[in-house]
Amino acid sequence: MLFDLTGIDPTKVPLDDKETMSIFSSTDALGVTPEQIGSKVGSYGIPEFGTKFVRGMLVDTKPTTFDELIRISGLSHGTDVWLGNAQTLIEEGTTTLQNSICCRDDIMIYLIKKGVPPNPAFKIMETVRKGKALKDKEKWAQNVELMKEHDVPDWYIKSCEKIKYMFPKAHAAAYVTNAFRIAWFKVHQPKAYYTAYFTIRADEFDSEIMCYGKEKVKNKMKEIDLAGNNATTKDKNMYAILELVLEMYERGIKFLPIDLYKSHATKFQIEEDRNTPTTKQRTRLRNSSS
Repeated sequence: MLFDLTGIDPTKVPLDDKETMSIFSSTDALGVTPEQIGSKVGSYGIPEFGTKFVRGMLVDTKPTTFDELIRISGLSHGTDVWLGNAQTLIEEGTTTLQNSICCRDDIMIYLIKKGVPPNPAFKIMETVRKGKALKDKEKWAQNVELMKEHDVPDWYIKSCEKIKYMFPKAHAAAYVTNAFRIAWFKVHQPKAYYTAYFTIRADEFDSEIMCYGKEKVKNKMKEIDLAGNNATTKDKNMYAILELVLEMYERGIKFLPIDLYKSHATKFQIEEDRNTPTTKQRTRLRNSSS
């Protein structure tokens, strides 16, 4: 849909764009402050990086490279890889994001660099990524002895023992590539980005709340926050959409009223607001009539 709206091929956007990279550590490229959108990073609505959990990881790690985004993707999709494991090690200063165990491939590559023969290095990786390190204690003791013979530090071995499941690096790279392409449009083609997002992802879109200014959006978000766990499933699902709507308003993009003759039945559309009494026309999204 982004291709259709802009004529720009998503597979051709630069994966080293600095402004796009910056939204994973700040909100500056979006032209808003953290206070305006309630987030220190600008990754709302970006696949794999938009949830509260992963945004917290971004705040903790402040990634500045594509490689670090792949590492974060590996950490976020693993089980017992980040919480109580890599996060703690990084906070304590024991290791860094670059040296943490993030994807399953990291283990085999690290062990081979340490001098462990390829075959046992691969088998140790397979044992750890399946969460079986401590299930066969005798076999694991042999692995630990082999690792210590090659100067693998204790923190690394203990980190392996905590892991229950690990993500493959190639899968993480594919996710991040897709996410970065969409993020590029969010930064450089915001009208198209919000149009596509609300059309495809916003199942709980409510025009009565979202199309009448940011104050109404903020009030609904406060209402859901106050309800906490008692909030309805619909409201909980709506919250992520409200975050995007508020961000859109803060970036100077608004909704036009539903028009029986102009609105599309199932899609949002980009339309110029020709009633603005200035030479610089504001662009708004026309809401779907559905």
